[in-house]
Amino acid sequence: MSQNLKILRDGEKLAKVSFVTLLAIGIAELLAGFFSHSLTLTTDGADSLSDALISLIVWAGLRVSKKAPDDRFHFGYLRVESLAALMASIGMVIVATVFIYFAYLRLLSPQAITYPTLVLAVFLVAGIISLYRALQMRRLAKDSNLLSLKTDAYNSVKDATASFVGFSIVLILVAVSLPVLDAIGSIIIAVYIYTVAYISIRESSYVLLDAFNSPEVVEKIRQVIEGGYHGKVDSVRLRRVGPLIAGVIHVVADGRTTLDEIVEVRAKMKADLSREIEGLGRLTITFHTTKEGDTDDP
Repeated sequence: MSQNLKILRDGEKLAKVSFVTLLAIGIAELLAGFFSHSLTLTTDGADSLSDALISLIVWAGLRVSKKAPDDRFHFGYLRVESLAALMASIGMVIVATVFIYFAYLRLLSPQAITYPTLVLAVFLVAGIISLYRALQMRRLAKDSNLLSLKTDAYNSVKDATASFVGFSIVLILVAVSLPVLDAIGSIIIAVYIYTVAYISIRESSYVLLDAFNSPEVVEKIRQVIEGGYHGKVDSVRLRRVGPLIAGVIHVVADGRTTLDEIVEVRAKMKADLSREIEGLGRLTITFHTTKEGDTDDP
């Protein structure tokens, strides 16, 4: 099993666990919110259910990403996970908008919370579980560099934070007997969802549009090639494809270099770059003797 395939399988497994966990938390919060008339808890429960759907989308995206290239998708399906991240983020925006609407209605007609102890207990348990899941997700997302897992990781952090915010709001509400705080807590959670969704939409859009903003990686490539070989880097064009970095490097070589030497040097360059740069995938290195050489796009 290749390292990249292992990363995708680990991510798929964690996304499935995330889906089941969020589904259970969401159902528990919705039930407790219904019996206690707490809009903040109901909002957090609905948020957890929507996040469960997002984890399901991420899981499906990672599962499809493992498919090998075929006649239609010549470079494989790795970008499906970026598309899954974008779809998940749009779903977060829709859910947050619904929360804002119901919070507005509750502001017009405030309602007291019953069974506040139950509400606080559910918030606390949900926050602890979500925090543990967030730490797991962030660790794997950082190691794998998968955008869909990063989206799910952002979601995990948001879930934990939202639960603790809800806990604090309800605790204050009980202390000062101000029912309107329940609606305000729901709005705070919705605004936080908007923030997380914006970051995820921005990052997934960059990947799908072939943007690559890592100047340190480009500089590292120049250092490896120009420092270890008799050649000068003309241009470096990179993009992200799932967890991998792909692209084309144009190198200005000595005009006396033979074809056999170029083949040997290219292989050594790729091996050196793979050792120095984590997550390097399909890389094309072209050689020419003038700067007006090969200018093909990746």
